Amino acid sequence: MPTTPPVSATTDIPDSRGLNLFSADPYAASLCALYLPPALHAHLLPHLDRLGALAGSHIDELAAVADRNPPTLSVRNRAGQEESRVLKHPAYVELERLAYSEFGLAALAHRGGVLGWPEPMPSVAKYALSHLFVQAEFGLCCPVSMTDSLARTLRKFGDPALVERVLPQVTSQDFDDLRQGAMFMTEQGAGSDVSATTTRAELHDDGTWRLHGDKWFCSNPDAGFAMVLARSEPVDGLKGVSLFLLPRDLPDGTHNAYRILRLKSKLGTRSMASGEIRLDGALAWLVGERGKGFKHMADMINNSRLSNGMRAAGLMRRAVTEAVYFARHRRAFGKRLVDMPLMRRQLAKMNVWAEQARSIMFQTAAAQANADHDANADAAALTRVLTPLIKFRACRDARKVTGDGMEVRGGCGYIEEFVESRLVRDAHLGSIWEGTSNIVALDVLRAIQKTDALAVLRRHVDTLLQDGVACDPALAGQQRHAMDGAFALARHAALENRPDLARQAASALYHALSLAALRWEARAPGLASRALLADQVLLHRMAPRDPCAIPADEDAACRALLADTL
Repeated sequence: MPTTPPVSATTDIPDSRGLNLFSADPYAASLCALYLPPALHAHLLPHLDRLGALAGSHIDELAAVADRNPPTLSVRNRAGQEESRVLKHPAYVELERLAYSEFGLAALAHRGGVLGWPEPMPSVAKYALSHLFVQAEFGLCCPVSMTDSLARTLRKFGDPALVERVLPQVTSQDFDDLRQGAMFMTEQGAGSDVSATTTRAELHDDGTWRLHGDKWFCSNPDAGFAMVLARSEPVDGLKGVSLFLLPRDLPDGTHNAYRILRLKSKLGTRSMASGEIRLDGALAWLVGERGKGFKHMADMINNSRLSNGMRAAGLMRRAVTEAVYFARHRRAFGKRLVDMPLMRRQLAKMNVWAEQARSIMFQTAAAQANADHDANADAAALTRVLTPLIKFRACRDARKVTGDGMEVRGGCGYIEEFVESRLVRDAHLGSIWEGTSNIVALDVLRAIQKTDALAVLRRHVDTLLQDGVACDPALAGQQRHAMDGAFALARHAALENRPDLARQAASALYHALSLAALRWEARAPGLASRALLADQVLLHRMAPRDPCAIPADEDAACRALLADTL
């Protein structure tokens, strides 16, 4: 149970600034103990606690300043020379230093020595730390994710000499030596439809590749390296597209032949620059096989999709933490808000959605690690279906949960001096970046059609349920029926060519997995209440309900769900 004292007990406007976001989270420590190897968990615990303290204070303050002072573009220097330089506010630069250098969020999965741990850490550790960081700063976590994903894709498909030269630069914790990563994929006529890519890659007589064309939406546009899709073969469609690594600077120190045309004015992620790129014969190195660029880029995209789901989970967790804190300390009509049944119901619902996302985040990270270290086809198939699942549902849920969090705080939540408005603005990116909701829901069906993913996922869910805390006997029949229905719907949508059912089927599988994961987690010390969360997933997100029926009083269930928090 959280022991952090109220930060502002004497004011009518509760302000949580200074709250340790790790210790205030009733599940964080126990979930890390469950999913991390014991020795690594013990090692990371003080780092998690320190990051939680920073996230609730210093990082949160920096993020607010960076959000109010977005980056600008310097097209030319004072001597009139073109430079395409992104000017970042010092607050954002300090956030970069904390993420890349102090906590090594982009490096810890790729090399030893980060945070004093001698080996590369499993992806579960990366997401546990990043889930905490993103609760304070969302925008920077996009470049951090792309840097990590670029390193991963380069290691898997790059020429060994290229890997040896570039990998140390993108995984460095020395802030001066670090070269961040990006991916330049989107074009005006080729958003989700990568087969419509028009950027050209030309092979010159000296063996070098040169890129020509425009990229329409490029986050972190001044990154040291970017993965770029370009058409290298004289054929239409995906078969003509290859993957290239684009350096910002050439070996002689001059800027590569591309320009940032302008920066985007965005709803959210204002702290981080996104721009439009024009490639004017820029030098680039081929990564992987010619004509198989999308296959290679898909690895980077899927890693980013998992990161996107993690960020959605983090935004929801921050929204819940803020809402619970406010409800505990705000009084109206002679009562604390949290003593009002309707408020308890709202908080309980927010908590269920946030914890579904975190459970699937850990489950997907574990599956990805298994797939990376095991050639077993089942591990790959499970990862293949889970990455679009979390990207689809968690990112959509984050829009609702952050909106509810704003509503709990009321008028103060709508102004920019508190965090809620920023959470709402940032949450909307998740359902767009790396594929809109329709695109990723359809990708769930493609995973089922092209692999044994549905059968593998069903076996995984059944194992989690078998090893987890059993549900109340009164709910057992309802749970079996809901599980069977979820998988039957997904099978029908995929195999009977019903793309119109893709969103419904993806949601059903997401709820089925999260329910099973929550029951499995409930067996661990400190996590017994996650069985109650699983009950609510069953009753409110899977079971059929008559919207006009008068339900039983659920206040006791809401009290029990919030007991760890209140």
